[in-house]
Amino acid sequence: LAQHSKFFCREMRILAYKQLLASYRSVKLSSFANDFGISEEFLDKELSQFIASGRLHCKIDKVNGVVETTRPDQKNAQYQEVLKEGDALLNRISKLSRIINL
Repeated sequence: LAQHSKFFCREMRILAYKQLLASYRSVKLSSFANDFGISEEFLDKELSQFIASGRLHCKIDKVNGVVETTRPDQKNAQYQEVLKEGDALLNRISKLSRIINL
């Protein structure tokens, strides 16, 4: 269990960040860091990593010291998923028709 402690703590922080960001459109970086009892530099570095990896949907405005949420559009995500599944289906049909024509 000890070997997974870093992973577990990171995942719990992501969930906590998501929960806080879900409640607000924007949050000051200083109050965000203060709520979690960490430095602004640590929070900025960590949020940057989570945003880059797609785990958090927000952006950091360093000039104004604000974290702004960017909620993903549900219809757009659904549309992209349909396109992806449609492409996979077309590929399988194409492969099947080549096998049948042999």
